[in-house]
Amino acid sequence: MSPKNDSKDAAFDVVIVGAGMVGTGLCALLANAGMHVALVEAQDTPLLPETLDLTQPAPRVSALTPVSQRLLTQLNAWPAMATARVTPYHYMHVWDGEGSGEIRFSADEAGVPVLGHIVENDVTLAALNAQLTDHPKITRIDGTRVEALQTTATGRWLELDNGRELHAPLVVAADGARSTLRELAEIAVSEDDMGQHAVVTTVRCEKSHMGTARQVFLAGEPLAFLPLTVEGDDHYCSIVWSTTPEQAKALCELSADALGDTLGSAFEYRLGRVDVRDSAYRFPLVQRHAREYVQPHLALVGDAAHSIHPLAGQGVNLGLMDAAVLAEEVIQAWRRGAPWGDERILARYESRRRGDNAAMLGLMKGFKLLFGAKNPALTLARNVGMSSVNRLVPIKRVLMRQATGERGRLPESCR
Repeated sequence: MSPKNDSKDAAFDVVIVGAGMVGTGLCALLANAGMHVALVEAQDTPLLPETLDLTQPAPRVSALTPVSQRLLTQLNAWPAMATARVTPYHYMHVWDGEGSGEIRFSADEAGVPVLGHIVENDVTLAALNAQLTDHPKITRIDGTRVEALQTTATGRWLELDNGRELHAPLVVAADGARSTLRELAEIAVSEDDMGQHAVVTTVRCEKSHMGTARQVFLAGEPLAFLPLTVEGDDHYCSIVWSTTPEQAKALCELSADALGDTLGSAFEYRLGRVDVRDSAYRFPLVQRHAREYVQPHLALVGDAAHSIHPLAGQGVNLGLMDAAVLAEEVIQAWRRGAPWGDERILARYESRRRGDNAAMLGLMKGFKLLFGAKNPALTLARNVGMSSVNRLVPIKRVLMRQATGERGRLPESCR
């Protein structure tokens, strides 16, 4: 690809590659501020609220924090999400399946209306896509991939596989954990194979979930029952079981009845009999962290910058916070006439986000090591620790503020 003059038909203020939840959220934030944004996505057709099949919950869900809810409300996506399906949870219960330790959290103790909402990823993405439809500042380019990336004095050129070339002072990689754009920019990434696969499916339980997110640790293999309310029925849950690749494969090959029995037994029948209502899917768990989030005229957000164990359901929340912080820094620079693709501007985004992301990545790895330990002394220590924290409301309140996303200096769009 040879550099060209910045022709008007190819020039944008920002080009975002990847139209997942983080990419679409960032696109809406920038466009609503008045910036001209191109959104490039490999999939052909955007998911929209009217195309959702709400008769059956989608297998992939996120535990959206109140901070993420405020951002999605600011983007006017939350009303459509609430109309489709969001399930608030007011309580969390975590216990050690290898011992007696447990800890409970409640929204009342945290001083908040809810601890969060379990929302299908498709519901969130469809609501965000609806906000991009017919937006005068947004150019969507679906069904195409990036083939080449080049830096010029004024920004970056992208060459797409349909032959189109785009230029912008800032290009953003929001194209996932195996980011093509990150590879083209030759940004190194540290990888930590967690040695587990996550098994996900949807179940209906004999007992109501009572607005509670539950998780049991089984020798380092967390099994979560996340509450879903389907057409007023509060007996549904989304399952995430992080286990060995061999066990994950075996679970996905079980009949629905056998898988339901296995899940019920592993969960100590806390919610009674378990009926599986969908196929079981599995995917490998690898934590990744890019060595740098920014280069001149380039920034990484979401899974392109960091991917995390689903243990705490924080992946999408971290990505949405990336989008909010990057948008805040870029829009401020754009409004004052500063070069918003300059690495010094983008470095402010990285400095605000890298520490929080790294801390969460480390915490998830620490949980896995702690709960996977076979040492009796460590087993005793973690059980005593959990039970002790459970009795200390001030400490629990601090932990709950962290879990609800109230960490550090929040961007204006999330306050």
